[in-house]
Amino acid sequence: MKTARDIIIKPIITEASVSNLASKKYTFAVAKDATKVDIKRACEEIFSGVKVKKVAVINCSGKLKRMGRNEGYRPDWKKAIVTVTEDSKTIEFFDNLA
Repeated sequence: MKTARDIIIKPIITEASVSNLASKKYTFAVAKDATKVDIKRACEEIFSGVKVKKVAVINCSGKLKRMGRNEGYRPDWKKAIVTVTEDSKTIEFFDNLA
């Protein structure tokens, strides 16, 4: 069984994800085999005082990259957008970005 730290790999910080912080939506790169329930439990375990309202999951395919005449693909990955309830705490990592 995977731990919460194995499920949530890293936060994703882009212009689009930072603009969603006002509506309490946080974006993470997650494990490929993680389900919505696994992601919800991992968020509530890692970030104490946070209650997850909704989890949206996007499967992202790897981009085609070239080095000279050789071609290859970056690995596929999964992205999760976690919506937190209105009365719960914010995730402290993202507080300085908004």
